[in-house]
Amino acid sequence: MRYRLGVDVGGTFTDLLLFDNETGEFWREKTPSTPADSSEGILTGVASITQEAGVDPAEIEFFLHGTTVATNAVLEGKGARVGLIVTEGYRDIMQIARSFVPGGLAAWIVWPKPEPLAALEDTVTIAGRMDADGNEVRPLDEDQVRAQLRALKDAGVEAITVSLINSYVNGAHEKRVGAIAHETMQDIPVSLSHEVLPEMQEYERTLSTVANASVRPVVGKYVSNLRDKLHASGVTGKLSLLRSDGGLMSSQAAEEHPVNILMSGPAGGVTGALWVAKNAGFKNILTLDVGGTSTDVALIENLEPRRVRTTEVGHLSVRASSLDVKTVGAGGGSIAYVPELTGALRVGPESAGAVPGPVAYGKGGEQPTVTDANVVLGYLPEDLLGGSFKLDRDGARRAVQTIADALDIGLMDAARGIIDIVNENMFGALRMISVQQGYDPRHFALMGFGGAGPLHVNAVAKLMGSWPAISPVSPGVLCALGDATTRMRTETARSFSRLATETRVEELVAVLDEMAAQTHAELTEDGIPESHITSEFEVDVRYAGQAFEVPLTIDPETLRSEGIDGILARFDAEHRRLFTFNMDTPHEIVNLRAVALGEAPQLPAAELARGDGNADAAKIGDHTVWMDGKQQDAGIYHRAELKQGDTIPGPAIITEMDSTTLIETGCVATIDAVGNILINPA
Repeated sequence: MRYRLGVDVGGTFTDLLLFDNETGEFWREKTPSTPADSSEGILTGVASITQEAGVDPAEIEFFLHGTTVATNAVLEGKGARVGLIVTEGYRDIMQIARSFVPGGLAAWIVWPKPEPLAALEDTVTIAGRMDADGNEVRPLDEDQVRAQLRALKDAGVEAITVSLINSYVNGAHEKRVGAIAHETMQDIPVSLSHEVLPEMQEYERTLSTVANASVRPVVGKYVSNLRDKLHASGVTGKLSLLRSDGGLMSSQAAEEHPVNILMSGPAGGVTGALWVAKNAGFKNILTLDVGGTSTDVALIENLEPRRVRTTEVGHLSVRASSLDVKTVGAGGGSIAYVPELTGALRVGPESAGAVPGPVAYGKGGEQPTVTDANVVLGYLPEDLLGGSFKLDRDGARRAVQTIADALDIGLMDAARGIIDIVNENMFGALRMISVQQGYDPRHFALMGFGGAGPLHVNAVAKLMGSWPAISPVSPGVLCALGDATTRMRTETARSFSRLATETRVEELVAVLDEMAAQTHAELTEDGIPESHITSEFEVDVRYAGQAFEVPLTIDPETLRSEGIDGILARFDAEHRRLFTFNMDTPHEIVNLRAVALGEAPQLPAAELARGDGNADAAKIGDHTVWMDGKQQDAGIYHRAELKQGDTIPGPAIITEMDSTTLIETGCVATIDAVGNILINPA
């Protein structure tokens, strides 16, 4: 068993990438997604890619999967009906929530509060109480617990959440309630807050656990169904799912704690970009993942993706680690329009989607999109995929002409205006994860992937000052590559809540070592050898009196050698970078986390044959594009024929199976040793 298979399920296509652990050779496949049952599209892709590679499905050792099943369940409101059990006096915790209204300083004048995932009528209270130190103040009334559980069962709830006051310190009462629930409601999954999020702050802990319970039946059904079908098709390798934080978790763990895969889909692109960066010799990368409807952006510094302590899906914000990915409604299918009220051109966030899609696709679309503008300008050639897919350029011109007429300008100016606006939208998202976080984008390269990323990466790199602009190998299936090249990860958390001056490093190390042992045990249960597991520690620190803390990553050796002062020095430096100032206020250590990591797969990138710098052998033909206000001659090149060291001056277009790369005037592209296209100012 020498193969790893990465699978990423999108709204339109399911992407697969099969990787040979020994040679670095890989095969890629795109197959239509099957929203009614994603496993059908996956199995079709598995059969196709193994046949193409001449590989027996039984030789696949690891099946690594990024999925939006949990995300879609939240966004579409299709989660399970959750029954919530809380301590007496806390029945309204989900309704009170946090007094945060979105919309900046002015807020929104009218903001309909989202419906809680656990309704008030499905929330019950029980007697029993732990104090803040974890001591029992009042014992559980087990007869009352059974009565309340029967009431929830009769009401028809599909999942149970138990979130009791101070259970993050002592979860004994929650465990007992969970045991009784399993006795009386055998088929209904039970989520305990001290297992999902053992941290203080009652609302965040309860909300995260309710979210976990809400998607658990949906994810559990999907994962078990997929596992059974894979085994039936001959794939007996280990099934793992991509976590929101870019690590992998076993399918069994994903069934129990699906709150950790809410952002599994976007995380695949970031982990794929990380693998590409390592092989290409870049440490600092901004990612630009452009799909049909939206663009996801993220930041990687010193080969470490930026992570945050909250996962946001729509209006839901839960306390679970995730990669810091920002999303804007700007993609190939984003619709351009001119509102009568303002008479100014707008692009997105509404999208033509896969059906009917852009006008150029010839599937019934009528509204002008970003893709149509790219076709009109010549950035997307009419013949794609070696002529097997032909774009309707005349239809695209008619659609974009409606924008030109509304603005009383020329067709090409209107098309370029659409592209400029969508590029500015992407630029704004990238500023959010770089400039607004204290990072200078000029110190980062910009990597564009997804179906449309390489088409826009050159122009956005100009706006950002981020060079080179990188179009990686197989940009359209990079998320699947990320699934295949990342490693197992698990974590546990604990609230500490003590002033730094009152904390000895020995106490901190003892607690973290205990937590590290717990996470190591979880990975060994998943079949990871102890010798392959490493630990990292995370410490949340704030100035005493602040409401928000800054998470810091620290390794065990540094903690032991530098002690508490080392942590505080790092906090002050990070606080100054984020907010430009420090305070004389005492420091408070708020939360501790131990992260266990499996061994990173040493998967090589295949090196290209060296060329002489002349890319003429890969040239398909001549073409014209509208750029810098005029028609210009451009060449079209076939990416598979390019060699290491080949250079292509702009304007030029490089086509391949899953994407198209645009090189603008005044720039030049160079093919690196492993096949990435590096675009720099000429």
